Amino acid sequence: MTVQPFPVVFATGQLLTAEVWAAQAVALDDRTRLFADNGADDSIAGMARRLLDAAPERFDLVAHAMGGFVAFELMRTAPGRVRRLALLGTLAPADTPEQNARREGYLRLVREGRFAAVVEERIPILVHPDRRGDDTIIGPVRRMAAQTGPERFLAQQRAIMTRLDSRPGLGAIACPVLLIRGREDAIASDAHQQEMLAALPAARLATVDACGHLATLERPEAVNALLRAFLDAAEPG
Repeated sequence: MTVQPFPVVFATGQLLTAEVWAAQAVALDDRTRLFADNGADDSIAGMARRLLDAAPERFDLVAHAMGGFVAFELMRTAPGRVRRLALLGTLAPADTPEQNARREGYLRLVREGRFAAVVEERIPILVHPDRRGDDTIIGPVRRMAAQTGPERFLAQQRAIMTRLDSRPGLGAIACPVLLIRGREDAIASDAHQQEMLAALPAARLATVDACGHLATLERPEAVNALLRAFLDAAEPG
């Protein structure tokens, strides 16, 4: 009897849409795929509830950046729903005061009608230095930001700024976890990954070379191969 692959839910980072997963949706086209709406709520808990309401009873979760914050909340509230968890470019702590100050600056710019300036300021943080002039990467980043829009961005910022520190609960995440980080990611550091790797009971880390924060766009083949192997792996025992 043929066993159907588990459905996969993609949880997206801020200022991004399902387009950021376009290559992965193709690579995993033998699975039912759902793209979580992470822009309709102004709290991480609200985003997690919305994801759970839309998702199958049990699924594999692939989460990027802010989507990882949602994943941590979900693992606190409904851990039995997730079979395998892949976390790309994310981190477990809450924001530092310095990070919150930067986000307050973003909020001021948006309220002043300068949303486009926020997007342009973030681009150098998001991609590998060698890709900052690559329109095949930057074009989709700008397009997804425009589709997100200022109001959704403000809600996302409020959610991120009020999120919990997820580090105390990492030891309770029993399912297999794959951490994926671009080697030149300027947001999710190697130290963040090592912290999670040490605390998660069943995790491994994969680092993608010559890659920034947006690994799914910058190095889709490498990400696809990692996800395919991880999600298709035989269950332990």
